[in-house]
Amino acid sequence: MIKAILVFNNHGKPRLSKFYQHYSEDEQQQIIRETFHLVSRRDDNVCSFLEGGTLIGGSDYRLVYRHYATLYFVFCVDSSESELGILDLIQVFVETLDRCFENVCELDLIFHVDKVQHILAEIVMGGMVLETNMNEIVSRFLEQDKLEKSEGMDLSQELSKIKALISDLTV
Repeated sequence: MIKAILVFNNHGKPRLSKFYQHYSEDEQQQIIRETFHLVSRRDDNVCSFLEGGTLIGGSDYRLVYRHYATLYFVFCVDSSESELGILDLIQVFVETLDRCFENVCELDLIFHVDKVQHILAEIVMGGMVLETNMNEIVSRFLEQDKLEKSEGMDLSQELSKIKALISDLTV
């Protein structure tokens, strides 16, 4: 089972954190710091998984990660998960983000947190993998984006009507 998904930059600033197990806010921050400390010290030539830190569960848990440009994508999983399967899942997540944001970068994660969370929820929910087909995930993302835009248009049309009514009342 997936216990947490963390994305942070090369300086340790969290850009996305999703915990599927309850931790207090302080514990979450400590886990993020400890995870960054463990992962960032590793050489790029070594394997992409290691034992979890003391705060996330120690030897019963694994940190599976990939380092892309300025971002670390880290999945904290228990021993029942396949490390190679999780590496593939990270690749699916990153490629999906890349398709949805056309060359995803750190700023996309900052300014579009809601959309990134939506994409992640299409892939993983409650610590369980739901979908790994990128085409399906992108399709759901585009449907949601289209719905949000149409609701925004409806809202702006309603606002225009209200403004017209107000101007009629003041005349």
